[in-house]
Amino acid sequence: MSLRSSLDFLLYDWLQASSLTQRERFSDHSRETFDAVLDTCERIAREKYAPFNRLLDTEEPRFDGEKVILPQASYEANRAYAESGMLSAAQDYDIGGMQLPYTLEAAANTFFACASVSMGSGMLTVGNANLLMVHGTDLQKEVFALNEFSGRWSGTMCLSEPQAGSSLSDVATRAVPDGADFESDPLGPRYRLKGNKMWISSGEHELTENIIHLVLAKIPGTDGKTIPGTRGISLFIVPKKMVNAKAELTGERNDVALAGLNHKLGWRGTTNTLLNFGEGKFTPNGQSGAVGYLVGQPGKGLSCMFHMMNEARIGVGLAATMLGMAGYLASLDYARNRPQGRPMGAAGKDPAQPQVAIIQHADVKRMLLAQKSYCEGALALALFCAKLVDEQHTGTPESADEARLLLEVLTPIVKSWPSEWCLEANSLAIQIHGGYGYTRDFPVEQYWRDNRLNMIHEGTHGIQATDLLGRKVLMEGGRGWQLLQARIQATVAQAQQRPELAAHAAALSTAVKQIDEATQSAWATQVPTEALANAVPYMQAFGHMVLAWIWLDVCRVLPAPTDKTASPAQQGRWAAARFFFHYELPKIGAWLQVVETRDLTCANLPEEAF
Repeated sequence: MSLRSSLDFLLYDWLQASSLTQRERFSDHSRETFDAVLDTCERIAREKYAPFNRLLDTEEPRFDGEKVILPQASYEANRAYAESGMLSAAQDYDIGGMQLPYTLEAAANTFFACASVSMGSGMLTVGNANLLMVHGTDLQKEVFALNEFSGRWSGTMCLSEPQAGSSLSDVATRAVPDGADFESDPLGPRYRLKGNKMWISSGEHELTENIIHLVLAKIPGTDGKTIPGTRGISLFIVPKKMVNAKAELTGERNDVALAGLNHKLGWRGTTNTLLNFGEGKFTPNGQSGAVGYLVGQPGKGLSCMFHMMNEARIGVGLAATMLGMAGYLASLDYARNRPQGRPMGAAGKDPAQPQVAIIQHADVKRMLLAQKSYCEGALALALFCAKLVDEQHTGTPESADEARLLLEVLTPIVKSWPSEWCLEANSLAIQIHGGYGYTRDFPVEQYWRDNRLNMIHEGTHGIQATDLLGRKVLMEGGRGWQLLQARIQATVAQAQQRPELAAHAAALSTAVKQIDEATQSAWATQVPTEALANAVPYMQAFGHMVLAWIWLDVCRVLPAPTDKTASPAQQGRWAAARFFFHYELPKIGAWLQVVETRDLTCANLPEEAF
């Protein structure tokens, strides 16, 4: 198995991605152009990313008092990625884009995440620019977004603060109008920002000419007070270096200063920063306060930022998937080549016989199948969600609206499920390596460290679970959840026509019913604290149901496992699906038990009892 063979199967045999070329936006493309993009990205990842993955882990970013120092490999990889055109892959031709489907963009980016996730591939820059293309003024698009798409500048998202991580309603950064004529600046209403932002990925570096920060802040009223909660949050463009309306650098530094680098467990190749806005270290136009240009309407910043965050969540899910996949491929290679032990015969083990590769042992096969079922299943889910993005943007009004609702329900899953279960895959990869896996002589320990972040950033596991049970399955009268059930039942009906899939189809149908009943039971009292007390077990069960559906749908396009024409790769997918239905799907009963009964063991335990 290889990543490319998995992508080819999922894209072309399962998702029928080539059919997207029949749509007007993608009509210039063909399978040949799609393959050329995949070939290019695979080559760049192999040459510029993979050889330096360990280097980035051992040579962390450092600050010399003036600038952040990164290995030369980071500059070369960043340049190669920008020159590939992938930063603007999905954009219109007239702004330098390739008008590629997002499905292909997502698939192509898997090579970089698998080769060296912490090297980075522009996810935040693209998300930043995409947000501005939707919510920015024409000049903001021209000056900021287009220069990010070209790779000249890079972008960040600045939400969290030292005292406000997931609780964005507690953001304390303030923005005040920059003089009486603050609304006359051609780049947008101009404000001065003061505050601190924490956990800002790529917040300071020299990889690009400029860094464009998108910053959440509150505008105080005439009484000097800000509106409590999220309603008062606005969004601002805050460039590291000041620019004019012609996208030229003015030579002035904005009042944005690096307060410190965060030293992380993994993802060490990407700088992670604490930034001070408006501390007075720099004084653009002779005044303290970071200059920021309002994006959209005052008080509407969070809804704008969520446009970027939702894209980032699909990206996080793919990154988690690829780290799991990298660990799987490494442990598969190790298991095939590591001799240890002898097979159990009728009379026990014969020490006179030669040792066998550990892949011959049933428990090692169990761990490999678990990894395969998690990682290849998660990859299929992420590509399915990417195709929903294309459907939302280019489908008929009815299908676009369905895609929107399905994405609302599936986004917490596509972010959180790979973050949890592909991390477990990385743990199993270490286990297969035994003691060697716990050393830095093999890459699997780094994959685990890198992947541990994904359950935290872009919305923690608990936040995603609360969003799913507290909002997504209920929104618009539960229509998104109903659409998902209809899609699943359609797959079940098709699978029931094949004897080798009938048992799996019945198990999935039962799981859907269990999830639906648990959803209703959780909200039976209409008390949010009771309904959401076990939101994470609910999300775990929901995610397993979704992945079982994905595997069942994948199996629909495979020849029967008994078919003599079935290739080893196809037999492997059958085994992964069978493993998931036999070993994983039954877990949902225990998770849903506490959801249905609204078990308050965790919620009601007093602090002192700990």
